[in-house]
Amino acid sequence: MSTSMYGTAQAAASEIVQRIAKGEWTSSEVLEAYIARSAIAQAKVNFLYEDARKQAKELDAEFASTKTLRGPFHGVPVSVKDNYQIEGYDATIGFTAWANNPGKKDACVVAQLRAAGAIIFVKTNVPQTMLAFECSNPLWGRTTNPWNNKYTCGGSSGGEGALLAMDGSASGIGSDIGGSLRIPVSYCGVYSLKPTAERVSSIAVRPGFEVIRSSHGSLRGLVSPECSHVVPHCRAPFQASLWLLPVRYYDIYGMMESSPACKRAVLETVSALRKQGHQCIEFTSPLNASAMEVFLGLASSDGHKKMLLFLVTLGPRLPSFVRKLACWIAKTFLGDSLFPRFFSLAREKSVLEFTDFTDQRNKVAAAWYEQISVRDKYGFDGIIAPVQSLPVIPHGGATYLSVLAAATITYNVIDSPVGTIPVTRVNPDTDNQSTDFVVGASGRSKMFETRMYLGKNPVYDPKAMEGIPVGVQLVGKKWEDENALAMMHVVDVALGPRGFGPGSWEPIKTVSI
Repeated sequence: MSTSMYGTAQAAASEIVQRIAKGEWTSSEVLEAYIARSAIAQAKVNFLYEDARKQAKELDAEFASTKTLRGPFHGVPVSVKDNYQIEGYDATIGFTAWANNPGKKDACVVAQLRAAGAIIFVKTNVPQTMLAFECSNPLWGRTTNPWNNKYTCGGSSGGEGALLAMDGSASGIGSDIGGSLRIPVSYCGVYSLKPTAERVSSIAVRPGFEVIRSSHGSLRGLVSPECSHVVPHCRAPFQASLWLLPVRYYDIYGMMESSPACKRAVLETVSALRKQGHQCIEFTSPLNASAMEVFLGLASSDGHKKMLLFLVTLGPRLPSFVRKLACWIAKTFLGDSLFPRFFSLAREKSVLEFTDFTDQRNKVAAAWYEQISVRDKYGFDGIIAPVQSLPVIPHGGATYLSVLAAATITYNVIDSPVGTIPVTRVNPDTDNQSTDFVVGASGRSKMFETRMYLGKNPVYDPKAMEGIPVGVQLVGKKWEDENALAMMHVVDVALGPRGFGPGSWEPIKTVSI
């Protein structure tokens, strides 16, 4: 890959469009740079190169003739998560049974991006079923963290996060039903916006749940502050009132102690905003556990039959007496009241129970806006929150630490738009767990915290995780997606340069796995 091509692959989406408009680059040149870069990245991708080259030539011919850009993403190479339908290509989500069944039309968001001049050139890897925050399946294999392959890139939009972090794509599209955009971009050190559900169309996307709707959002370039829209159908301008932000923040979400690295990311964000004159007030989030109960209750209502039970989890197929016994042991002998609270919900439900959980979902959302009131009652524009308690997990970690997703699931249940931005990196000099840390304090989960922080091989190891990115969630109010995007810009400016964005990737560690 030549030096000039490498520089092209480090450009932001807005710069690509500007240079094409000036005649400095062509769509074909930009595409070839990203094709070369995606091959270097070696991410698990489904290549659409020949169709992409054809589209790039068409864009170049059109611009040469008219001197007019087709749209705001003219010539920008865009990667797409595997669950989105693209005409002529599979959307397998890791199932071999769904291979060799190409889509008959583009997903709505893909069609809109093409109409705006974007070039769709790869599809990216996901975990099988997509209900996991790792990225591995029997069909496409495992995608690892671009900063340290001992750890996962996150999921379910993990292939997107990894590819974008390595400058293998200028921008990307992914989905989020419990953190699937926010978790991988935090693990990998890129940006994303999870919009309000259905703000971006779900037409021709592999279906998910109906009671907790999936959001379809953008990663990296499509959330650039230079753009006043996220995708072509989000065009409202930024709200000028966000210049001085009144926000709330928390660094522990109640169920498990946040690691020092994740706390530091929140507190550094708060400190940066305060230096710019923004008001930041700490609070305790009261509804995260209730939101997690709703999500687990609804997600397992059919015993995971639709999602192929044998691939998902043990809980729903356990006999009820075994489940009750496990809950009793955890509470009585291990002193953990939180684990049985959640584990007992992982079972098949009656129709009446299902409707009760649906009603509970609505009550949790209503209570959130009544108690927290992002803006109306207390005058707050948003919330700063950790993405998870840990900065990253090892491969296979989601099987025993799935409750970590509670920090992101809350905002799917209440359906808030959430931006995620990288803040810092794990530093073993500053991020060691305190020697006086006590597991299970204040009603937190003793079992999960023990696995996370204690023993011979605790999951949280700041020395092994050194250099891994750590992000924060920036939470807005339902349907005010542009405000959430504007808040991302304000926070990003306040934090200043910190080694993230196009051109920042350098492999830190490669470990045999």
